[in-house]
Amino acid sequence: MLQVSGKMNITLVDIAKKAGLSVSTVSRILNGQQRKYRISDKSANLVFKVAEELNYKPNALARGLRLKKTHTLGLVVPDISNPFFAFITRIIQLHAHNNGYSLIVCNTDENIESEVEQVNLLISKGVDGFIIMPVGTQSDHIEYLINNELPVVLLDRTLANVKAGMVLVDNFKGSYDATQHLINKGHTAIAIVLGLRNTSTTNERLEGYKQALIDNGIEINEKYIVGNDFRIETGYIETKFLVNLEKPPTAIFATSDIITVGALKALAEENLKIPDDISLVAFDDTDFAPYLSAPLTVVKQPKELMGEIAVKLLIEEIQNGHDEFEKPKIILKPKLVIRNSVVSVSKPVSI
Repeated sequence: MLQVSGKMNITLVDIAKKAGLSVSTVSRILNGQQRKYRISDKSANLVFKVAEELNYKPNALARGLRLKKTHTLGLVVPDISNPFFAFITRIIQLHAHNNGYSLIVCNTDENIESEVEQVNLLISKGVDGFIIMPVGTQSDHIEYLINNELPVVLLDRTLANVKAGMVLVDNFKGSYDATQHLINKGHTAIAIVLGLRNTSTTNERLEGYKQALIDNGIEINEKYIVGNDFRIETGYIETKFLVNLEKPPTAIFATSDIITVGALKALAEENLKIPDDISLVAFDDTDFAPYLSAPLTVVKQPKELMGEIAVKLLIEEIQNGHDEFEKPKIILKPKLVIRNSVVSVSKPVSI
């Protein structure tokens, strides 16, 4: 469980950790709902004792957030330098402004400790609601917001057991379609460069890739499954290793625009031309993708809709109240945009 910085106010997460209980149980006890949820006196007494020991002070601002409007929304972004997240941030700011809200943007650099700090910062600023594109490896701090009836919408990535409105993309389908396109072109040695492991987006993209191979009777080669974060360096280093394998892949599927940049640099240094020497498909349609010497085939995400719908859902929860909001899970479909970065092969290409 995550350790919240000592400089921050004591939260329900801290109490739950020390008491060995769930955040929701602690919240119910401190909000006088022990009897309603049939929580034992033993658990209740323990929570009150721990709260006193930690000098817990309920966050009056958080409790009154639905009533004390600031017409400000908080946005938590994993990596604002990533063109995908930067574009969605601009769309969210536009639609927030059109609806009479200002926007506070917090960047986490894909770091879960930083994400907790940024969420606490936004609470202290009294934002009316949160749009969170989570790192995706921890959820206690987000559950804290929900348990305190603060409006929350998750965007791009999901978290297991978190009951909030969500706007997601069908990553499985996008990855499956990209891999199937390569297979249709005759490729069987297909590598995939992944982003941050154990997040919903990466897991779904990996599963889509694997399923396409399985459906076509192609053996999964673990040497072709590489990568562990969304950085240029990941695309660069992993591509270098892939093309220098004893049996290198004939095609690479880069699962983010930032990874694609690194892959392109590595291929250029190895004097490999796309698609003559190796084929490349990317997840995310970067601005430069259509303008390369071999325009990139990509899985295009509906970024405009993602940002617009997230704002709409959040404002709906703010206006209608936490209890009345149905917390929909909206899944949008990506689109495979075929350009010129994939060549047809009838037999393995030697690099």
